Amino acid sequence: MRVRWLVMLLCAAAAPGLSSAFPNGTSIAKPSGLQAQITMPWDQPPPEFKEVEQRGFHAGVKAAIDDFNHHREAEPERHKDYQNPHVHRSYTEDYRKGFRRGYGDAMRHMTQSKGRHS
Repeated sequence: MRVRWLVMLLCAAAAPGLSSAFPNGTSIAKPSGLQAQITMPWDQPPPEFKEVEQRGFHAGVKAAIDDFNHHREAEPERHKDYQNPHVHRSYTEDYRKGFRRGYGDAMRHMTQSKGRHS
């Protein structure tokens, strides 16, 4: 899947002025100039996130999907991985930042899509 996405991205970047939408919701718009606007899939952490923030993001996504599927209140702070992350204590806030972002993004997506993961 990632290889196909990368190939499509490279093809779109090679064709100036091209606008296209990918099946997974990722879109590339080529405005005037050379910069492309890329919308990342909902379950991927922002590219600027550090490794520990990315780990927290993925854990938050997983927790939100689990909460949604079990009809629990949206409370990321009550999760064990949020309260006691398996990272060095100096990285705790970075992990929690990623967790909250992943949880929020996933819960928003699950609510808007009525539980579809795609």
